[in-house]
Amino acid sequence: MQGQISSKNYELLDVYVGIDVHKKNWKVCVLGPTYEFKTFSQDPNAEQLYEYLNRHFPKGNIKAVYEAGFCGFNLARELLSLGIDCVVVNPADVPTQHKERDQKSDKIDARKLATSLRGGLLQGINIPEEVQRADYSLVLQRKTLVRDITRWKNRVKSYLDFTGIPLGVTEMQSRHWSKNYIEWLKGLQVGEHHKRVLNNYVEIGVKLREHLKQVNKQIRELSRTTRYGKDVELLLSIPGIGPVSAMLILTKIGSIHRFKTSDQFRSFVGIAPSTRSSGEKEVTVGLTSRGTRELREVIIEASWTVVRTDPSMMLKFEGLVKRMNKNKAIIRIARSLLNRIRTVLKNQTPYTLGI
Repeated sequence: MQGQISSKNYELLDVYVGIDVHKKNWKVCVLGPTYEFKTFSQDPNAEQLYEYLNRHFPKGNIKAVYEAGFCGFNLARELLSLGIDCVVVNPADVPTQHKERDQKSDKIDARKLATSLRGGLLQGINIPEEVQRADYSLVLQRKTLVRDITRWKNRVKSYLDFTGIPLGVTEMQSRHWSKNYIEWLKGLQVGEHHKRVLNNYVEIGVKLREHLKQVNKQIRELSRTTRYGKDVELLLSIPGIGPVSAMLILTKIGSIHRFKTSDQFRSFVGIAPSTRSSGEKEVTVGLTSRGTRELREVIIEASWTVVRTDPSMMLKFEGLVKRMNKNKAIIRIARSLLNRIRTVLKNQTPYTLGI
């Protein structure tokens, strides 16, 4: 059944909309309870989609879905503000048949999303507040700047090696280059052509360091606001978690109360086992690929500090390394640490060593 029917027939009708999102256009599939109404392309514009749906289903119960990707959650926020129930799903959670993998197209993907939504097979991921997402982006921006500075240092080292200039100073092997060392780079006596290249490198490094200093200041100011201040203070009571790590955790997870169980929290972070089972045999093959890489890195790094600082965690770690290697043992410590982080934030009580 296809085409437009009188709006009276659509009153309170369930309508399912699958959107395959791309930068230049969207492929949209509209399904009714038992039929496909229409599949079409349109410009990437939420209001245009709303006008179409409102015109054809003025009193319909409209539900929309799209996969998380480059456009983030802006489309979902726009549709929700227009009165359309919209969920965002992890692409890995969309049921896919073998035929759909072999004959992949935007039209098939849009229809697959709409069909899965109609069948109740999709569970949306959390849509963070816009402010929270912007704050998280600021913390990630710092991570990017630190990575860029490391790359810049490596390029300078390679250039000095290539031109035969001795490194000389021990700070060249250090992770942190002081202001005096930057001045030493500026004052190197090299040929005119090499000097020009070296000055460009120095100028880039100075700007990167200034940007990092500015972002660090912004993160510190943000951590003292009423939105984050109390929770940051609580997280700082945990060994291995500093101000930046605390802000990364808080800006990514949002409210800790949305995780009903410890398993949900561990799964979100990515500290959950990936298993394979058949019959009576079950094998753990490592960590699940789901989760947030940045959070997982922070928690595992903090776990190495915890086992050196907290007596109870130290004893647990020592017991684990008797039957497995240290890398596997630290993952189990990370799971315990996540449980404690959840308890600290949920109960609003500081971390206590030795418990």
